Formats: sequence, C-alpha cells, structure tokens
Amino acid sequence: MSAPTRSLYCLPLLVLALSACQRDVPAPAQSGAVDNPPPAETVQPLEETPAELKDVVEMDAKFIVGISYSPESNKYPGLAAALHRYAQAARDELMEAVGGAELPAGTMYDLSLNFSTLVDTSDILAIAADGSSYTGGAHDSPLIERFVWLVREQKLLTAETLVAGEGDWQAISGYVREQLHAALSQRIDADELEPDERSRLMRSAGKMIDEGSGPDVANYQQFEPIPGPGGKLSGLRFVFPPYQVGPYSDGVQTVDVPAAVLLPHVAPAYRDLFVQA
Repeated sequence: MSAPTRSLYCLPLLVLALSACQRDVPAPAQSGAVDNPPPAETVQPLEETPAELKDVVEMDAKFIVGISYSPESNKYPGLAAALHRYAQAARDELMEAVGGAELPAGTMYDLSLNFSTLVDTSDILAIAADGSSYTGGAHDSPLIERFVWLVREQKLLTAETLVAGEGDWQAISGYVREQLHAALSQRIDADELEPDERSRLMRSAGKMIDEGSGPDVANYQQFEPIPGPGGKLSGLRFVFPPYQVGPYSDGVQTVDVPAAVLLPHVAPAYRDLFVQA
C-alpha cells in the first residue's frame, strides 16, 4: 500500500484522537487551538531533562508528533532522563527528515511513541517504549525499546551486565531459537501451504531466526521482566523488532525464557531478582 494511503498510528492523546488522520487526507488548516502547537524551539533540548516528563503533542502542515508517558516514568530521575533522551532522539530524527523533505501533497510525517509501565516493584521499574516513525517509504519504522531500572542501584539493567559470558549467551540463544523455530512452524502449518512453498518459507524465515537470535549480546538488548511470586521474577521476555528474526509482516516477536533456564547464566549480583528453582 502506498504511503499516502496508510493510516496514521495514533496514541491515546486527545489531539491525536481528534485528528484520526489518514496520510491521504490534506493537512488541517491553520486555525483553532489544535492547529497552533507550541513551536519546535520550545521543546526541551536533548541534553536537558525537564523536571517532569509530560505528554507531547505537536502538529504542523508537514508532521505530527505524539509522545505519552506513564505516571511511573517520573518516579526516578535517572530513569526519567533515559526516557527523555530516547524520546527526544526520535523526535530530532523526525524533524531532521522533515527539514530536508519535499513531501507529496497530502502526506504527513509522524512520530507516535508511548511509554507504558510493565513492572513496578521495590526492586525493579520496567518501562516499555513502543511506537513508530514515518519519514517516507512503504511503511513506518518501528520504535521499540525496553528500560529496566534497578531501584537499589539506581541504574539501568543491561543485557551486558545481566549475562556476561559468551558461553552463557550460547545457552540462552539455543533456547530462544528453538522457541522461534517452533512458532514459525506453527504459523506456516496454519497457512496450509503447498510442500514446496512451505519448504521455501521455512528456509528463508529460518535463516532470519538463526541470524537474529545468535549468541551475540547485541541480539538481546530488549527484554522485559516477567513478574513472579513474592515480588521476584519468573523469567524474562526477550523482544525482537520486525526484521530481526522475521519479515516486517510478522511484526514484533517475543520469547519467554523461564528463570530455571536463565539462572545458571545470570551474573551472581542479579540472581536474587529471580524466583529460585
């Protein structure tokens, strides 16, 4: 489907809901409160973090921006700063594209980004960033990021510190790939394809899985804590954006890895976060 006819992905913000826009609908005339957003220069610069993160709505003849934060996003200043940096970087990239673009009539660039709370305990606050950015082409570019804040240490938990050894990632990778291949087989079987077509899809999609879920820490940067009993974690959900382990049409894919599989490979400092086997 061509870019001008694609529906704009709207966040649950009032102005975005009111717009309910399509890319093939002409930009609104410049009148009324909705049509007069705060000028771009009033948005907080990337290197500065506001005292409180607030939802952002910007509209112009060429673009629309919607960023929303959960209330917990402001709970810890260090985490709020990380969320702000991510959102502002996404906005800056969009504005750079807008500044150098000659848009087809009726087309708008857009950024939609929502920060939602996944887990909030005495040990961890996990925030998910999900959205998309459109700067031309056949479809949006997905925006997917996960922030896991360690309350006691007041810092982000990263894949590199959680699992340090290359051999440990080998074991986790093996489990993840097995789950992804099984899910792929189920999807293809459900389509009831001819044997030759099934075999072709299994090979091509299977290659993407093997490349995108190999034992490289770079493949496992996005993960979500899975809540368990007693405030502990029962495992982690690894999140793979479109194109990493499958075509764009497959969307975001996830694999839940239980604590029993993870614990032998988790750094000792973080094992007490998980339910013990």
